[in-house]
Amino acid sequence: MHIDFNASERSSLGVEMELEVVDLSTRELRSAATEVLAAMGEGHLGGEHPKAKHELFESTVEIITGVCTTVAEARADLEATLATLGGLCAPRGLGLMCSGSHPFTHWATQQVSPNPRYHRLVEEMQWLARRLQIFGIHVHVGVRSAEKAIAIANGLLAYLPHLLAVSASSPYWMGQDTGLASCRSKVFESLPMAGLPHQLADWGEFERFMTTLLRSKAITSIREVWWDIRPHPDFGTVELRVCDGLPRLSEVAAVAALTQCLVEWMDGAYDRGHPRAAPRPWIVRENKWKAARYGMEAEIIVDEHGNLRPLRDELAGLVEELAPVARGLGCADELAQVAVLVAEGPSYVRQRALVADGAGLSDVVDALVEELRTDRAVVPGRARLG
Repeated sequence: MHIDFNASERSSLGVEMELEVVDLSTRELRSAATEVLAAMGEGHLGGEHPKAKHELFESTVEIITGVCTTVAEARADLEATLATLGGLCAPRGLGLMCSGSHPFTHWATQQVSPNPRYHRLVEEMQWLARRLQIFGIHVHVGVRSAEKAIAIANGLLAYLPHLLAVSASSPYWMGQDTGLASCRSKVFESLPMAGLPHQLADWGEFERFMTTLLRSKAITSIREVWWDIRPHPDFGTVELRVCDGLPRLSEVAAVAALTQCLVEWMDGAYDRGHPRAAPRPWIVRENKWKAARYGMEAEIIVDEHGNLRPLRDELAGLVEELAPVARGLGCADELAQVAVLVAEGPSYVRQRALVADGAGLSDVVDALVEELRTDRAVVPGRARLG
């Protein structure tokens, strides 16, 4: 089967953000997406807002950017949609937040969105789909050819732990501390076509693999291949899907900058005849686990001999190496925020710090709502909501 790759302008950018809709009185997830999206779609073609849509469950709204050139443009796009959405939620007693998991709502209480595609998914996957009460950030970066998309996706496997650790925001699951920085990543991996991608040699192998999956009825559409990194033929992008939901737009911008810079860096290396090689699959798998378990405290494998280095040091060095690329792309300030997250700790650190200081998980929800609303970190010692 031939699959067209709709080449994009080099390093163009798109961001998708899965938002949790919460009841401000109970702090539980609320199945209100259909109501809010209907109000948001008024006056738009077909009654649908072009930048906000359903996800699997009725407690989720996904907002998306258009095709952007810079990280600043993508952030402004998200801000505008978020402001509209927030204005419709507030009178309904609803709040919005973005984290890898809700701290305590039980997955069994969730209502599936009305799209028949989601009902087919639940029918096929059963328990695996029903418990997908998880939320992420997806970043698309444009590339100009299918072969580049495969080469860049392979090279990016080395940086999955970096992206997962800096975004980790799901330490809690159904009211319990999981002991992980990102339980979302482990929940999502349970789906047959989710998690780590297969390392493919070229676009031809990608086409053959997708053909096999379709013929064997393992999937009904290429859209059902939910790898942590995947080429997106329709958009002409490499899509990074490994990140947990990020509570603040400044964090979204930092991860978008890191992703855009990595793809541009690898694109240039490909042009010079030195594509970045992927680590061996066992190293990729182990490093992802280390990032999910320990977050910023992980030590990752850096060679085939099993030598370790602190992920903090690896991230600091990566930000420094990518700084010239960031200046060229106009995202130097946003990339610099990655170093701030390394120093201060991502969301999972802030959530646990609040609980260690005596807060309850309802307070954690309040903090996450506040962080998205104000773009300021909520840490112990500050006044809490509620």
